[in-house]
Amino acid sequence: MLRGLRRRWDSYKYRFVPWLALNLRRKRRTLRYVPESSQDKILSDEDVLETLLKIFKALFINDFSRQAHILAFLPEIKHKYLELLTVEQKTSKVHSCNLLSQHVFSPEEVLFNTLGFVVSRDRSSLVSAGTGVFVTKGFVPKGTVVSMYPGTVYRKHEPIFFQSLGNPFIFRCIDGVLIDGNDKGLSRSVYRSCCRRDQLGPFQMSDESWLTAAPQNPLAVGQYVNNCSHEKAANVCYQEFDVPAYFPVELKQYLPNIVYSHDIESLLRCIVLVTLRDIKQGEELFSNYYTVVS
Repeated sequence: MLRGLRRRWDSYKYRFVPWLALNLRRKRRTLRYVPESSQDKILSDEDVLETLLKIFKALFINDFSRQAHILAFLPEIKHKYLELLTVEQKTSKVHSCNLLSQHVFSPEEVLFNTLGFVVSRDRSSLVSAGTGVFVTKGFVPKGTVVSMYPGTVYRKHEPIFFQSLGNPFIFRCIDGVLIDGNDKGLSRSVYRSCCRRDQLGPFQMSDESWLTAAPQNPLAVGQYVNNCSHEKAANVCYQEFDVPAYFPVELKQYLPNIVYSHDIESLLRCIVLVTLRDIKQGEELFSNYYTVVS
């Protein structure tokens, strides 16, 4: 029993904010600090953005018939997506007199059709690790965005102490920004409150569905990726990505992050998980909690 508790603590302590505050200086060498933002990245920001836009556009088109409330405010955007939908239907040899009656796939099917793989939560192969994330279908090449780390984004000065208590899902970025990926309790309530605060009419600025068992963004499961062990080497790493200001407003509904306070203008911080090697169907994803690339 004591060994089990020790294993749980060894995994949990890296995300417990008070422990990080006390031990960060002593553990500084285990964190990766990148002097130049373009250096030491597995993927460039341009490649990360391209991947996110690709899957988000595919999700939007797949759910086109339910986007009328948004498209009514964006006639030019509606025309663009109608063209894309027409091309998609021709490519898939689906003929219909009504573009809004296209077949709707599940988010996981959209992910597979777009990027060639599916990731899902399941019981981890590690003893006492709880839930893990697996490639359940397809193949993921090295250097691919395979998941996203959802949650509320806190700057250094913002209150997160109570949310961190008993919370194994606090992620620390290199610059001290924290992301709370817990989908339960106080963390869940804070995220939902921030989402509703920032909603602009029909436009959702972030995705709430990762708090449920059926996320509309199938990549938003990164908080359940377990830490590597002696037996299971890391096959993904965390990479910081700031969402550019020109990110399409109609696609923000798939972003699984939101800032705790919007009093200060800044780009939205996201964390993507990038594969360190090819990953086959059936393999579990493992990260290193102290390997963060800026």
